[in-house]
Amino acid sequence: MVHNNNALRALTEEADHPVIMSDGTRLSARLWRPTDAADDPVPLILEFLPYRKRDGTCARDALTHPYFAERGYACARVDMRGNGDSHGLMEDEYTAQELADAVEVIQWAAQQPWCNGNVGMMGISWGGFNSLQVAALAPDALKAIITLCSTVDRFADDIHYKGGCLLNENLGWGATMWSYSSVAPDPALREDWREMWLERLENEPFLPSVWLRHQRRDAYWEHGSVCEDYSKLKVKVLAVGGWGDAYKNAVPQLVEALDGAKGIVGPWVHKYPHFAAPEPRIGFLQEALRWWDHWLKGIDTGVEADPDYRAYLMDGVRPKAWYTERPGRWIAEKNGATTHLPVQTLHLGTEGTLGDAPQAMDADVTSPAHCGAAAGEYCAIWLGPEMPGDQRGDDALSRTFTSAPLDADMDLVGAPRLRLKLSSDKPQAQIAVRLNHIHPDGAATRITYGVLNLSHRTSAAEPTSMPQNASEDITLDLDQIAYRIPAGHRIRVSISTAYWPLIWPAPEAAQLNITQGSIALPQRPTQGGDEVSFLAPEAAEPWNIEGIRPGNHIRRHEIDMVTGIQSLVIEDDFGELRDVDHGLIKGGIARERWDIHPDDPLSARGECDWESKLVRDDIVLRTRTQCTMKSDATNFHLTAKIEAWENDTLVYTREESDTIPRDHM
Repeated sequence: MVHNNNALRALTEEADHPVIMSDGTRLSARLWRPTDAADDPVPLILEFLPYRKRDGTCARDALTHPYFAERGYACARVDMRGNGDSHGLMEDEYTAQELADAVEVIQWAAQQPWCNGNVGMMGISWGGFNSLQVAALAPDALKAIITLCSTVDRFADDIHYKGGCLLNENLGWGATMWSYSSVAPDPALREDWREMWLERLENEPFLPSVWLRHQRRDAYWEHGSVCEDYSKLKVKVLAVGGWGDAYKNAVPQLVEALDGAKGIVGPWVHKYPHFAAPEPRIGFLQEALRWWDHWLKGIDTGVEADPDYRAYLMDGVRPKAWYTERPGRWIAEKNGATTHLPVQTLHLGTEGTLGDAPQAMDADVTSPAHCGAAAGEYCAIWLGPEMPGDQRGDDALSRTFTSAPLDADMDLVGAPRLRLKLSSDKPQAQIAVRLNHIHPDGAATRITYGVLNLSHRTSAAEPTSMPQNASEDITLDLDQIAYRIPAGHRIRVSISTAYWPLIWPAPEAAQLNITQGSIALPQRPTQGGDEVSFLAPEAAEPWNIEGIRPGNHIRRHEIDMVTGIQSLVIEDDFGELRDVDHGLIKGGIARERWDIHPDDPLSARGECDWESKLVRDDIVLRTRTQCTMKSDATNFHLTAKIEAWENDTLVYTREESDTIPRDHM
């Protein structure tokens, strides 16, 4: 492995560099670059986000961008229009306007005297998505990207829908964005901050309503889904993900679809790998530097000879809602990712068995509406108790199929595929499938899972109701994973007709009848130690902050003994802190509540409440965004409210309500 060992260069940083779009809109960039870059031009690395560079992504920006800049790069962390300190308005995620703005920023950067004309783009989550989407537009200066925790298919693998089922994250993250994007610019940077703020508040869309109007995979979701035409991705792609994250499937998909793409998947949740959890972390910045040096500077760093796919094979461990580390080892596939690996097929049996021989069977499945309480968060991000817990409670509400004790360790690497022949007594139904690791004492760790809206069994673009009490063949791919089940332990396939509060329930409780079933388990020959290694994490100096109020993260289950309603209560208190360098104070708290009665799917209700606080000298700005969602048999019903205060004066309030028909959902 070859590394670039250039001497570190002195830095210049600008907190609010203007980038003017062709329509006159001023975007704000935080810009780091070598002080001598005008004499010795450097490539640019762009990160383009709505998440507020002044007070939102500061912690990771401080660790990351100065590191690259000291090693011969300019780094631009740009607030998208309508967010942070940028002018304009944001209409939705990944709009044509957003992508066009990013292309303009790339063109602008390539023409600067301090830039050598080569640009890379990187980002995690939103920034990983739009890095892929901008790359598909093929701006001339863009040579390579690093995409983390992203997706190639916006309908199949984002926070809106999964397997054609409505994710409750559609409401939860929509509420998050409504809060994020309604916060004012820093008054220290904008004389017109108040006008900008009020304009945002008046025009900020309640995005769950937008997203819920597209309940099938239509042109709305095709836009920005790079799987529609991989040939448009001409740049070199390094894809990174984590097994604790929602976005784990894109890494092997990109590796196998794109020439020269490389993939890394670790045990992490939704964080950059140089400071992520669970450990082990890796020297991600060194890996990224090798990528940039090769594709943006033409230095042979050996990245083309790296294995196509490097993944952390996690040891099977006992279930916990949070892990600080996961034991395991790094494995590597020289060519491709997982589709070439051998597969073992096990068959479901009527007596709850999972074995080698096909069996005729007759198994009914019907679950109470609260099944799924141990699912954990769809996207673990806040470093609280967000992981799937012990699955025994959910297994008791599901139909389960359990293997005999394994004769030897089993290394699952890839996406298990379940095939079922089943019928439904209702036209609208859903299934949730968990692959669980069963310990000798009965504890159950979720290995991976998948969900399917049965109306989407043949097409997500043209859903069709289930024929009642007539058998259909169903195929469902579970999420990608790399996991070792020890000898003497068992594996279990658990099938339920509900998975609350991860997905919104079908209108009626359905009973499924399964007459045949099998699961194909991709396996890799068991190896010993690490097959590849990474350097220890490095980073620039941490964000210089002063804590004012500590944060805390709570997950709590409640049962109302009078009504029978069961609830998940979430409280993510982010505390308050002060940026020591420029004095801005930021704080916030998010609350969610998900209610359901076990006997009534139409009792489902979601509620989100975000409070955000910004303090600049004697100016105290607060926003509160609230929203709810419920449904009847034919419609979804949403309400939303936004309020804003300057000091203690209410300066803005707006309420909305919306009714949206259910479309095979």
